[in-house]
Order: sequence, then structure tokens, then C-alpha cells
Amino acid sequence: MKAKNISSMVIRILVSAALMFLLFYSMLPAVNLRDKNFLVFLILCILIFLVVNFLSYTKDFLQTLGSGRGVQMVKDEETGQFVFRRNSGKRSGVSLGRPLKYGFIAIGLIIILMTVASLLGLQFFNATRYRDLITIEDGDFAQDVAELNMSQIPVVDKDTASRLGSRKLGEMTELVSQFEIQDDYTQINYKGSPYRVTPLRYADPIKWLFNHKEGLPAYLTVDMVTQETNLVWLENGMRYSPSEYFFRNIYRYIRFKYPTKMFETVSFEIDDNGTPYWIAPTISYRIGWWDGKDIDGAVLVNAVTGESEWYAKEDVPQWVDQLYYAELLIGQLDDNGRFQHGYINSVFGQKDVRRTTYGYNYMAINDDVYLYTGMSSVTADESNIGFVLVNCRTKETKFYTVPGATETSAMASAQGQVQHLNYSATFPLLLNISNRPTYFLSLKDNAGLVKMYAFVDVEQYQIVGTGQTIDEAKSNYRKALNLEDVEVQEPVDSTEISGTVASLASAVVSGNTCYYFTLEGDSQVYTASVDIHEKLPFMQPGAELSFSYAEDGAVRRVTEVHELTLPDSGEISSQTEAPEADSSQPETSEEVSQADGEAELHQGESVTETFPADEAADSEAGQPDEQPADGQ
Repeated sequence: MKAKNISSMVIRILVSAALMFLLFYSMLPAVNLRDKNFLVFLILCILIFLVVNFLSYTKDFLQTLGSGRGVQMVKDEETGQFVFRRNSGKRSGVSLGRPLKYGFIAIGLIIILMTVASLLGLQFFNATRYRDLITIEDGDFAQDVAELNMSQIPVVDKDTASRLGSRKLGEMTELVSQFEIQDDYTQINYKGSPYRVTPLRYADPIKWLFNHKEGLPAYLTVDMVTQETNLVWLENGMRYSPSEYFFRNIYRYIRFKYPTKMFETVSFEIDDNGTPYWIAPTISYRIGWWDGKDIDGAVLVNAVTGESEWYAKEDVPQWVDQLYYAELLIGQLDDNGRFQHGYINSVFGQKDVRRTTYGYNYMAINDDVYLYTGMSSVTADESNIGFVLVNCRTKETKFYTVPGATETSAMASAQGQVQHLNYSATFPLLLNISNRPTYFLSLKDNAGLVKMYAFVDVEQYQIVGTGQTIDEAKSNYRKALNLEDVEVQEPVDSTEISGTVASLASAVVSGNTCYYFTLEGDSQVYTASVDIHEKLPFMQPGAELSFSYAEDGAVRRVTEVHELTLPDSGEISSQTEAPEADSSQPETSEEVSQADGEAELHQGESVTETFPADEAADSEAGQPDEQPADGQ
């Protein structure tokens, strides 16, 4: 009988353990008492054990009934436990009371622990600690957010990226029947430009069955500026992803490899070499037992090989852009604004209480991605008191005091400008236009296609500029602001060259004199603005010139003049003082330019009029260091 009881007990334990493992396999809680899901898992495990034991007792009961000897459940007078007894009064040896007793005691203790832990984290007792979860510094908008060249503005939001990705996959007939595009489209900085990236996924379990040995063959990149969409093929497929099954599923893989770590949502990124990675931020709690959620590091998993490593927050590689997810940052910003003067003030007086606006976007600054959102008073509906930028990797946060319209008001203003077309506006980007915070929006038709662009002044949202192109919209916006339309020069690499000037012509572009010339033995056209060098007005055919240039479309733009030797006047370098002009010479650079141009025409030289005028005017603007990034 003892052997039978031991065998029955072993079976109950094995069955319970198997069911508990399946439960863990599906729930994937961290083996950590500070994880709520783990405590729930423990309660369910206890219930599983009790149910298995109950079923075992039921089986014994039915077997006793089948023997022809009736049984009954009675309370034992000595032990106080309920037992099965034969009608003859002899004990069957099967007891229900002890497992139930200790099982419910354990469940009760866990519930008490969860209740106490929740009370410890109440905002009423910890308002200051919730406020300090994020540190906000004051920033200088003009200094921190440099003005961009119009060719650097991202126009692709998540919805547009999804449409471009679906179109690209549809072109790949060998893939479209087996794979789909995972709807992540993580925004990153890749080689200094804003991109959205997302992996493929298996279309269904049958497709996985036939393709999982090779893994996912490619991932998708969308250039947010040019809208160029590429399917990047991998030499070896990605074997770890959310669409995998069993232990190659990325969530299951990191759970069994790091059983005690508490993870946030996994995101997809690529490093500077294009290698795909899964970024799994790890959680810590700074308030009470499980409140005040924050990020303390991340596990980086190579999506191809499965190699992984945990990094502390301060050691996470710089190419990682999305360590802090938007919902966590927005929650911390709201807590910071709500509890400026404690909990009581947040409910009754509400002095200096502020909140985030209803939406956010991303900006790319200095190879990092920043979350942008407006800040508004709790009593304001149509205006912001300023806005914040939060580094999504380091959580560095700056607040900019710029009273103005909310993002939704700017969207309504842009839509009102083209209300006859019934276009809808995307959530705006924040740009620096002539040191003025400016909203940039795309205007879409009912099919979701971008048809126009709009610039809206943050401080005066009735000032709107729209256009079929970004340049046209910006030009109209600057006219509305009564500002000169000067383009921002884009940073480029330069090349040094020297030679003899063969032909020369000049033109006035947006009030600035620009010189167009060729060198002997070189048919390439070079262009230089008058402010590049003070001696350019004296340049003529036959002059020896040493300079640096940058490729700028159909022409080469001179970025610096190192040395200029005139045929009659000798050497003029960038370090020498300017000689006094002869009285016979024209008094202005424009007059000199016109004289030079006439001389060239008399010599039979032709001047091509296809040079892009706006490129020659770039020299007046500053060098941009970042691109704003679109989209939630």
C-alpha cells in the first residue's frame, strides 16, 4: 500500500510539474518576486497542484465505488480532516484537508504581499519620487536644434513607411507568397540619416514549417528623407524573431537565457554595419516594490546568430536608438508635470501643473533619436507652454519655453489652408526655421498619399505656408513671416584642386553675386559665391587659382579659396591684405562681374543658364548637424 501511495504521489508531482512548465512557457514571467506576473504565476501553480490532487482523489473515490463497497466523505474526529471512509468505517487513506489547507494559506500570503506592495507604491505617498523619475533641464532651441537644409527633412511617417514597404515586398514575387512585413518600422539613425527598419515574418505556420531552417532572408529599410525603400538580403537568415516558434521565438529565447531579468517590449534595429539586432530593454523599479518603472539596461541579441549580451544603461552602444519606449517617457513626463508641488496640489490648487499634449514624434539629433512632445497647462486646450526633447537612449531631457499652439491646433490650421482639397495632416515634426520653432506637416489625400507639405509657426499658428514641394512650402512660409528665403547649406566633403581660369561669368542670385568659371583642360563648371573670398571680384581668365570644392548637383561649389594669382597683379592669397582698387576699376563687385561677363561674351564664350540658383545661395546659412525624424 505504501508503494502504491508513493507511486501516486510521484505521478501527481510529475503531472503538476508538466502543467506548470507549460504555463511558464506561455506566460514567460521573470523568476523575480518583483515581477507581478511571477506572483500570479505562483498562484496559478498552487491551483494546478490542488486540482491535480483533487482529480487524483476523485479517481480513488471512483475506484472504491467500483469495488462494490460504498464510501462516504466524513470529518475525522481526531485530525479534523475530511477523509473518504468505507461504509464499514475503515479509513481509505485518502486525505483532502491538508493540501487544501496549505494551498489556500500560500495563496492568501501571496495576495497579502501583492496588496502591501501596491500600497507602498501609491502616488499619494510618493509624489516627489514620481516627479524625480525624470530630470528636466532648460534648453536653448536655436543652439540645440540646428536649422536643416530642405533636402534633409524626413517626410515619411509610420503609415507611409508601411505603404512603401508593402509595395516593395509586392515586387518580390519569390517572397510575397512566403513572408509578410512585420509592422514595427522602428525609427533609427543609420549612418547619419533617419530610417525606419522592420524585419520580415512568416506568413503562417505552414510557411514557417518550410522556411524556418533558412530563417528570415531579409529586412526592410525606408529612407525617411528620400522615401527610398530597400529590401536588404542577408547572407544568413534571421533565426530569432517574434514570428518564430518554440525556443527560437525571441521572447522565449531571452527569457530562458536571462530568467531573472524583467523585459520591456523588444524592438528591431540594425547596427552601423547593417547587422540586424533585437533590443530588449530590462526593467528596474525605483518606487516601492513594483512601481516607478525605469530602464536599467538592455539585452542585445544578434538576430542571425543568437549571440547576446546584457549592457548597463550607460554602456549601451551608441548605435542603439530606441532604449526607452515612448509610453514610458510620456508617463514619466506627465508625473513630473503633475507633482511639481506634491500630490495635494496636483488635485486641488494645481499650481504649475502641466501635462504632455496628445501625441508625440521623433527627431534625429547628433546621431541620436529624441522623442518630442508639447507641454501644456492642465487648464489649456489650444496652447502649449513649451515642449520637451528626450534622448531615447540616455533619457537626457530638455524643456524649451515656447508658448504657442498645440500640435493638433497646427494640424487643423494646415488642413484649413487646403480645406477645399479635403487633405488630412500628419502629426507634425518640430523644425528650426530661422531660429523659430516651426511645425512641419505632410498633407495626405483620402488614399493616404502625400500631396502637399505645410509649415506652421509654433507661436502664431495662423501663419502657414503650403506647397506641392517642401521648397515651395518653405518659401511661402518665409514670405508669410516676411523673411528672406535663404537656403541652409548642407555639410559636404570637399576636394582641393588648382588650375588656370579659362572662362568666367557672373550672375546675381537672390541679391548675391555668384561666379561661374571653368579651368583650362577641364570642362567642369565651378561656382563660387562672392563671400567665399574678398578677391573674387578681381578674378579674370588667366588667373591661377587654388581652391577646395564640393559636389553640388550639376556644378562644383567652391567652399574655400586657398590662393589666387592674377595675370598682372601677381599672387593674392587668403592671408594677404586686399590692395587698394584702382580708380579705373569698377567700384562694386557687381560692376566688375558685369564687366567680366561682357568680356567673355565678346570673346565668344557662352554662359550656361541651367545652374541651380538656390545652391549658390547656400553659403549664407549654417551647417546642420541633425535631421528631425518623423513618426509615431
